[in-house]
Amino acid sequence: MASSGFEGYEKRLELVFSLPSWGGARAQHGLRLLPVGALREALEAVQCAVVSAAGNAAFDAYVLSESSLFVYPSRAILKTCGTTRLLRAVPVLLRAAGDELGLALRSCRYSRGSYLFPEAQPFPHADFADEVRYLDGALPSGLRFRRSSVMPPSRRHSGRHRWHVYAASASDDDVTGKDDEHADGTPHFTVDVCMTELDRTLARQFSLTPGDGRTSHAAGDAMTAASGLGDVISPRSLAFGYASYERGGAGASALASIDKAVAVFRPATVSVSVCYGSTGIEGTPQAVDAAWVWSAVADAVEPLGLACRSRAAEAFPGAMTVTYQTFTRTPAASLDMIDHNSQLA
Repeated sequence: MASSGFEGYEKRLELVFSLPSWGGARAQHGLRLLPVGALREALEAVQCAVVSAAGNAAFDAYVLSESSLFVYPSRAILKTCGTTRLLRAVPVLLRAAGDELGLALRSCRYSRGSYLFPEAQPFPHADFADEVRYLDGALPSGLRFRRSSVMPPSRRHSGRHRWHVYAASASDDDVTGKDDEHADGTPHFTVDVCMTELDRTLARQFSLTPGDGRTSHAAGDAMTAASGLGDVISPRSLAFGYASYERGGAGASALASIDKAVAVFRPATVSVSVCYGSTGIEGTPQAVDAAWVWSAVADAVEPLGLACRSRAAEAFPGAMTVTYQTFTRTPAASLDMIDHNSQLA
């Protein structure tokens, strides 16, 4: 195996379950009733462990040795970095949710960027085709609407930065994030910002050095305070010039903090993925198209001296749309920009 450093690019898995319609504790708390042993077994399969945990009325959050886990009544979101085996958690969680709680899977979404050190990844993560085959075999046949894609389809304009997405749903028109929509029908947005080639002076203040006495979580707290975001930024992999930020929220509010995250590190290259439901309630302001998202992201990033290099948008099962954009400090990058609108016609 070739020599490599720490893999910063995270793998992200989101599993959404159908809750019972007859009420009771399972309908109210759902996956939050999973036994601790079931979660421990899933994380052992991934090869990471819980560092700390907290919860509120809406969800339970776990800080992991390799990122984080969020458990809501109807969904589980697992995000890990390094050489973790994220997809190995899928059969464990499906079995536990079914056997312990009687919950059926409604949809699945898996996404990741292009690894810094792909040769270090264990099976099935070294190759996206293997990840797709693994998920196809692990998911129940009831999720018959499935699609996988690498965005953009060509490396010509995006370089090594591409976004890998797999989605499966029991229905092609059931919005995966429907239970996250607001009362006015505005869809839920999930924003992933990946930054490489960080400004060394800015990044150095967050790097851990021998004898400085800080933990990685303390460094993360420092980043959060410096950004003014109120959301934790991952401190991992700064030594290899990588940082990431994720934010969820309604409409434009979810996109509003992108500029703050980028300003913390002043990276030379930024990629931004936005996932949102592409259908909603008739007569409400939820109608959002890729062009609006592209424009909002560009408005947040380009004033920081970055030019858009590529952009793509694709529709996925469950009435879900994913957009992806890359930005670099090359002034002429925008001249070569190309749009990829496949699957949206």
